[in-house]
Amino acid sequence: MAQEIVYPEEEVVLTKEIDHVRSIVLNRPNQLNVISSKVVSTLAECLEKWERDSSVELVIIKGVGRAFSAGGDLKMFYNGRNLKDSCLEVVYRMYWLCYHIHSFKKTQVALVHGIAMGGGASLMVPMKFSVVTEKTVFSTPEASIGFHTDCGFSYMLSHLPGHIGEYLGLTGARLNGKELVSVGLATYFVPSEKLSELEKCLVSLNSGDESAVKSTIVKFSENVQIDEASILNKLSIINECFCKDTVEDIIKSCETEASKEGSEWIGSVVKGLKRASPTGLKITLRSIREGRKQKLSDCLKKEFRLTMNILRTTISGDVYEGIRALTIDKDNSPKWDPPSLAKVDEEKIDAVFQPFEKEQELHVPDNEEHRWEGKYENSVYAEKKATN
Repeated sequence: MAQEIVYPEEEVVLTKEIDHVRSIVLNRPNQLNVISSKVVSTLAECLEKWERDSSVELVIIKGVGRAFSAGGDLKMFYNGRNLKDSCLEVVYRMYWLCYHIHSFKKTQVALVHGIAMGGGASLMVPMKFSVVTEKTVFSTPEASIGFHTDCGFSYMLSHLPGHIGEYLGLTGARLNGKELVSVGLATYFVPSEKLSELEKCLVSLNSGDESAVKSTIVKFSENVQIDEASILNKLSIINECFCKDTVEDIIKSCETEASKEGSEWIGSVVKGLKRASPTGLKITLRSIREGRKQKLSDCLKKEFRLTMNILRTTISGDVYEGIRALTIDKDNSPKWDPPSLAKVDEEKIDAVFQPFEKEQELHVPDNEEHRWEGKYENSVYAEKKATN
C-alpha cells in the first residue's frame, strides 16, 4: 500500500449511532477531506454493517470544514508511483464502495457544504437525497492532470442532458449548488445557515421513510434560479461544440465559437483544454461516450481498468506528472508525454480499455438495482426547459 501520513490522534471518519439513524462525518478538514485508504475502508465497513442491521433506517454523510470531499488523495498515489500496484487494494475497494453507495438499500442523505470534486462527489451524486448549499462547488477535473473521469462518473455524466457531460468531464468546469440541482446532480438546495437545523430534524425524524425524509428536507429547501451568466444557459453552444467525435474537433469547434461576438467566454475553455493532458482528454472522452451505452456495473469495471492502467503508466506517466505539477512542486507546468493530441497513439488508447484477465477484473454485480437514474428528468431545469 502506498505510504500516507495519518496522525495517530486523527480520526479520519467519525460515526455516530442514534437509534435508527447513523451519521458519517469526513474528518480531514486540513486536507479538504480527501479520500485516503483509511477513509475508503471505514466507509465500506460502516455501510456494509449498517445495511445488514435491521435497526438502521437512515444514513447521513457530511464533511467537516470547507469541503465535503476534494476527492482522492493524490499524494498517496504519487508516493506509490514506483511500487508496483501499491494502490490496487484501495482502488478496488473504492470502486466497490461506489457500487455499494449506488445500490445501498437504506435511505441516504448527503449534506454537501463546500468542495465536492471527483471521487468525493461520488459520495454525493448517487444518494437518494443530496442537499447542496451556496458554498457547494462541484467538478470532475481528472482529465486535466492525466487521469480520467472515474468513480462512476463516466456513467453519471453521460446520462446528463445533451453533451454537458463531455463538457464537465473534459474541462473540469465547476458548478455551484444551484446549478447542481438545476442539471440534476443534486436534489435540493438549502442555504448554509439552515443546514445544521435540517440535520437535527432529520436525526429527530428517526426514520428512513423516504416521503418523511423528503418532506423534512423540502421545508428547509429553496427553489433555485440559476444566474444569467450560468453555463447552463449556454447548453446550445456546449451541445454544438462537445458533440464532435474527437477532442481535436471539439477544440476546433470551440475555437470557431469563440470567434463569434458574445461567445468570448469559450476562449478560456479552449485554453484549458490545450493545457490539459492530451492522453487524459482522449481517454475521458471515449469513456464518457461509452458510458451512454453501458450499465453502471460495466462503467465501474471499465473505470477500474482505466485507473489501474493509468497508475501502471501503461501508455503514459501523465498522471504522476500532473500530480507533481499540481500538488508536489506546484509549478503548474506539467510536461505531458506525449505533448500533443496529434501524437497520442490511438492503438494505445484502445489497449487501456481492454478487459483484464477474469481474476484481475473488478467483480461487482451486474444487476441494475441502483438509485441513480439521472435526476435531471425531475430537476428544476428540466421543468423550466419544458415550459419554454
